[in-house]
Amino acid sequence: MDINSIKSQFPIFKNKINGKPLIYLDNANSSQKPLKVIDRISKFYSKEFSNVGRSVHSLAVTATNRFEETRDLVKKYINAKSREEIIFTKNATEAINLVASTYGERFINKGDEILITELEHHANYVPWHFIREKKGAVIKFAKCNDRGEVEIDEIKKLITNKTKIIGITHLSNVTGAILPVKKIVDLAKTKNIPVLVDGCQGAPHLKLDMQELGCDFYAFSCHKMYGPTGVGILYAKKKWLDKLPPYQGGGGMIEEVKKDKITFPGSPTKYEAGTLQTAEVVGFSESIRFIEDIGIKNIMKHEKEVMEYGLEKLKKNNSVKIIGDPKEKGSIIAFTIKGIHPHDIATILDEDGVAIRAGHHCCQILHDKVGVAATARASLGIYNTKEDMDSLCNAIEKCKKIFEK
Repeated sequence: MDINSIKSQFPIFKNKINGKPLIYLDNANSSQKPLKVIDRISKFYSKEFSNVGRSVHSLAVTATNRFEETRDLVKKYINAKSREEIIFTKNATEAINLVASTYGERFINKGDEILITELEHHANYVPWHFIREKKGAVIKFAKCNDRGEVEIDEIKKLITNKTKIIGITHLSNVTGAILPVKKIVDLAKTKNIPVLVDGCQGAPHLKLDMQELGCDFYAFSCHKMYGPTGVGILYAKKKWLDKLPPYQGGGGMIEEVKKDKITFPGSPTKYEAGTLQTAEVVGFSESIRFIEDIGIKNIMKHEKEVMEYGLEKLKKNNSVKIIGDPKEKGSIIAFTIKGIHPHDIATILDEDGVAIRAGHHCCQILHDKVGVAATARASLGIYNTKEDMDSLCNAIEKCKKIFEK
């Protein structure tokens, strides 16, 4: 696999940052975009654009076909049973809110329990908090261990006859821990408890197979998968989509509107109100093809090699503390440097063209647990190399020297 050839497909890497080559290590935040995605969006706007699902003129039919072709690609990519199980949203946050709002309204009552983990991004906690406040439900947190993992036994001991849903991350955006999703789903099935998976970090870096995982809901964002911003995907088993009420009301999601009643179609139309982000959805089709052309297993292998190389180098630096050491780990490295605030680390690294994220990464509960307000985070994509990790380590040494003065 020729990483330099792959990297050359991304126009942004032709740019210099502070006069230095761009070393982009902020992929858990958002990945960069290959030219084929950019060109596809441009072509759609310049030659194929119209609103979808409304008119019958040629442009509208073409636009609708392109839009729906992406749904078919997503269905195939994640191995869903049917295209009706693929809902387009504006991001994964909206996808999780859709489930929390509709499922919570229909199935959660006072005293019922929602089980999540200490590893969750705020997007998989705050929506459930709203249900807690509205319905009087209880949220339980499965604890992570010292390695930054959540073990199946921790989930098992918190399940009661009041547990109505389990919400878990596939891959932690801080420790990089890959959770035992299939084991958790299999356990939940014995209790007839649905499982929602936040797949924002899992989808770009792991092979997805909804039939293998067996989860009821899976949410992810396209902008982390070399795709456009403004598009999220909710996979939901059709049995739930048939039971749950609409999330938003408006044009496009109705069947018939009368003064005394309104009826709604089936999924996915029922959950896609208003004008959707048409060009971005069409552009995402090229993101999927980009990943498929390389092969997700090749991506996983490459990222693991680069991550392990970088981890080994960072662990030799006595001033650097790695957050978490999970046995199954994705390509995310969160760390602190003794005596230096993470925001200062990120600012100084940027002077050398090294882009990382600093902060709590929308994961304050986990940061509270490990006793820090913020961390620095390097996260990998397919275009990153061992040389990028060398640049990261060199920039960290420069950072240390500045604060030693």
